[in-house]
Amino acid sequence: MKLIDNWRCAWRFLSVQAMSLALAVQATWLSLPDDLRAQVPLWVAASVTAFLLITGLIGRLFQQRGSDGTPLG
Repeated sequence: MKLIDNWRCAWRFLSVQAMSLALAVQATWLSLPDDLRAQVPLWVAASVTAFLLITGLIGRLFQQRGSDGTPLG
């Protein structure tokens, strides 16, 4: 296994951003008190997470470019 050449720019990738947001949604959901979690249907958190993960997968399929026009990954 080898890191990509520009691994330091990985935070700019749509896939990394989307999967980080999915992780944040799940961490926030788990940290909510039980009474507050009962007010929000489970399918909402699951749907938001699934959407973000699918967005991340799609983001890996496309060549992404930096602000200077060079490929990011």
